[in-house]
Amino acid sequence: MTLDPTPLSDAEYHTRAHAVLAAIEARVDQLLQEDVVDIDSQRTGGLLELSFPNGSKLIINTQPPLHEIWLAARSGGYHYKYVNGRWLDTRSAQDFFDALSANASEQAGCSLRFDPPA
Repeated sequence: MTLDPTPLSDAEYHTRAHAVLAAIEARVDQLLQEDVVDIDSQRTGGLLELSFPNGSKLIINTQPPLHEIWLAARSGGYHYKYVNGRWLDTRSAQDFFDALSANASEQAGCSLRFDPPA
C-alpha cells in the first residue's frame, strides 16, 4: 500500500506532531482524574512513554527527519505519516488514534479511547 502524504514544512510537522503528543498527555491526565486507569506518562522532547499497571509500555516517538510518528507497542512497531488531516500507518493505512486506542485498551485491560487534537 502506498500512501500519498500531505506535504508539510518542518514547522508544520512539528506543530502537528507535538499537538498529537499534547492530546495524548491531556487524555492520560483525564483518565487519571476520572480514576479509569493508572497510566504513568513521561515525555522527553518528542518521545512520550506511557507505562501501564501491568508493566507494559507504549512509546510514541516523533521522527522529524521522516515527518513521521512512530508507535511501539507489545503488538509491534508502527510508522505513521500525515495524510489529509490524519496520521495513517505506512503499511496498513490504519489511523494512529485507532491503533493507539486499541493497543492502550489491550495493555490497560479496559476500553480506552484516544482522539486526535481538536
